[in-house]
Amino acid sequence: MKQLLFFSLLIFSHSLLAQSTFTDCTAAFLNSKMIVEKYDNLSKCKVSLNAKGSLAVSTVELSADKAKAINNIPFSIAIKDQKTGTIKLSFKDVFPNIDIQNVLTKCKKGDTIVLLTSSDQYALPHNEIKVE
Repeated sequence: MKQLLFFSLLIFSHSLLAQSTFTDCTAAFLNSKMIVEKYDNLSKCKVSLNAKGSLAVSTVELSADKAKAINNIPFSIAIKDQKTGTIKLSFKDVFPNIDIQNVLTKCKKGDTIVLLTSSDQYALPHNEIKVE
């Protein structure tokens, strides 16, 4: 009987924890400006090969006319090669922010920067940035 109660509680607690994934909206920011033009399902992120400044992934407060970065979250970076489609983890570190030129030196025009969060607490729907 104790085992049945234990397993019932274990299953119930797991189902409660499973519901808390992707609870915080996040976005990529370059110099405190959200990279994606509009926070919707259709918009894409893009950045110039000559861009300068600090790249960060932050929780975001959205209103009708602006997006405000609240707190930076740790993220990793991979680069997707345009020609082969290969995705390579470009940095072994996790960053709260990084100089975008450090990333762009590993890219060619047409490649895609892929941002990876380290927690399933954070939803990052615009996680790919096309390099132009």
